[in-house]
Amino acid sequence: MGSVAFAQSKKSPTLDQIFKEGIFRGHSVYGINWMKDGQYYSKLVREMGAEKVVKMDIQTGQPVGTLVSSKVLTDLLGKELHIDGYHFSADEQKVLIETEHEAIYRRSSKSHYFVYDRQANTVVPLAKGEKQSFATFSPDGKMVAFVRSNNLYVTNLSDMKEQAITTDGQFNSLLHGMGDWVYEEEFSLAKAFKWAPDSKSIAYLSFDESEVKQYTMPIYGTLYPQQYTFKYPKAGERNSEVFLSVYHLDNQKSTEIQKGKEKDIYIPRIYWSADGKSLSYIWMNRLQNHLELRKANAFTGEYSLLLKETSKTYVDLDFNDQIYFLKDGSFIRTSEESGFKHIYLFNKEGQQLRQITNGQWEVSSIVGVDKTHKKIYYLSKEESTIADQFYVIGFNGKGKKKLSTREGNHSVNFSNDFKYYIQYQSNIHQPLRVTLHNAKGKELKVLEDNQAQKATFDKFDLGHKEFMTVKAADGQTDLNAYMIKPSNFDASKKYPVLMFVYGGPGSQMVQNKFPSYRDAWYGYLANQGYLIVCVDNRGTGGKGRDFKHITYKDLGKYESEDQIYAAKQLAKKSFVDAERIGIWGWSFGGYMSSLCLMKGNDIFKTAIAVAPVTNWRYYDSIYTERYQSTPQLNPHGYDDNSPVFHVDQLKGNFLLVHGTADDNVHFQNAVELENALISANKQFRTFYYPNRNHGIYGDNATRHLYTMMTNFLLEKL
Repeated sequence: MGSVAFAQSKKSPTLDQIFKEGIFRGHSVYGINWMKDGQYYSKLVREMGAEKVVKMDIQTGQPVGTLVSSKVLTDLLGKELHIDGYHFSADEQKVLIETEHEAIYRRSSKSHYFVYDRQANTVVPLAKGEKQSFATFSPDGKMVAFVRSNNLYVTNLSDMKEQAITTDGQFNSLLHGMGDWVYEEEFSLAKAFKWAPDSKSIAYLSFDESEVKQYTMPIYGTLYPQQYTFKYPKAGERNSEVFLSVYHLDNQKSTEIQKGKEKDIYIPRIYWSADGKSLSYIWMNRLQNHLELRKANAFTGEYSLLLKETSKTYVDLDFNDQIYFLKDGSFIRTSEESGFKHIYLFNKEGQQLRQITNGQWEVSSIVGVDKTHKKIYYLSKEESTIADQFYVIGFNGKGKKKLSTREGNHSVNFSNDFKYYIQYQSNIHQPLRVTLHNAKGKELKVLEDNQAQKATFDKFDLGHKEFMTVKAADGQTDLNAYMIKPSNFDASKKYPVLMFVYGGPGSQMVQNKFPSYRDAWYGYLANQGYLIVCVDNRGTGGKGRDFKHITYKDLGKYESEDQIYAAKQLAKKSFVDAERIGIWGWSFGGYMSSLCLMKGNDIFKTAIAVAPVTNWRYYDSIYTERYQSTPQLNPHGYDDNSPVFHVDQLKGNFLLVHGTADDNVHFQNAVELENALISANKQFRTFYYPNRNHGIYGDNATRHLYTMMTNFLLEKL
């Protein structure tokens, strides 16, 4: 009786509690930068309007000293300086201080950097003039390389003399040491240079984007809006031409690395050899179905082929770029050539010596390679496709051991000497738990357990989330899914359903981890009487290459068929109101929700699309062509499942939302879909967020968006 009374006393959260006050957000242990001895880590602490970098004892979790503070730096400089970021030299005696940080795109930024000498207690600016990007100590700590105004520089810290490695860099024309927009977004490559281990050379990429077409966004807020123009290669259009070079500090000259006859190619990864005399790099063709790992002489520029991998669909860089070179030139790498991502050992000539992991399951990522003890630490989905567990295995494929002991999803941060690691773990019932372990897996200390967050979740009525499987549209394939029911769920009643979808290649929304603030919103909706359902359709991740690659050249076809089929199966359940099924998504998910509402007009009543792609011809070259080939080679694949060409099928309620300054999925996508809907005489609602990018946040935007979506659902679903 008491437990029932307690359950009834629980309240539904308000939207302001979720999105303004953020009461459901948990805590983590951020910014762990392991120090060289492995017994300590450093951490940036902000308090009382100032910042300091503190040294933390890993076993006690307590600070044992301050390494540098903004107060000391301000006193030394005679002007106020705030610490936005920091980086140690290898001996930890010098610190690169980042201040006046300014974001550019998703992974790039620029700042003013200062060099603080801990022993001498002195601080000097790294460079004069414009802000700098990607400032990086040389391995010996005697120099710093950085990018400024599209050129690459190196400063000798002994006399602070600056040397220009390149001089002809120009915005929207030629970039040195920094990725262009599409490399940064799709290859996660913003910093495009790398020091040689012996500190004598720097390998760097250059991007000639002079022939790449421009995209322009208006930026509002002044009497006459400003225009921001940048190079953005859309599918099938001209890419930047990329060059790989090595700058030698002794003669101050660059050697261009040969890349073969093809010019329209990608070089997304660079790896130095241990001796600094050669470097390896990944070469990919434009269609990304041919990958080569090449080894180049850093002094002559000549290269040889180590290995190649080809596919009838595509070779996924994210599954092939974890490469670790050993002292003898042999190397460890990952590949999904077997059908699942696994770990392999190769000799220095590129011949496979052995497959280290094996099975009908995926390795999610290599966490670290302990070259001294010949051990590989990795995360995998061997036990469950919806949760990563932590393992160790020998180079010889023996001695495999599971180090994680708890149910749910894991991530790991290893110390540089492989003596300790920080584990981040949660599951559907337990919030994020951050713990310190030794290399054998023994838990030494709990650094954060988020009991306060769990108490907050327990205090409110947020429904009940449960995992399940549903069939794909082929009637055979099992798909991972979850459902959130109201806590007072009554199977004799009928409930409307809101489906949440992302559905893009390799993604996973159904995971065994603790609810996020968005789940709190779903709990709020459950309290309004909705069932929330999420299905990971074919094409998503965690289930191997064939499951993921089925969507090749038909992006949107199988994905939307699966979502529509799932909705129809839900409609057959006795507790589902078949006339009130809706779907919503963001980005690829917005593309999916738009397409599903139109193609599935006999099952979906309502849809919300936030920042959707509406025609793959409008999206960037690297992402789109990986999954679709080019529009010239595959026009039907681009058009057959574009919402723009299905507007005649719209019957339900549609809300279309976009940010006007979205540099990723351009506002053009929303405009073109709106034009098509208007031509088809279809009524719909639309809303744009001025000057907001793809994430639509800042100045109350998140709270406003979710309030608007909630009101739309209450009215239309």
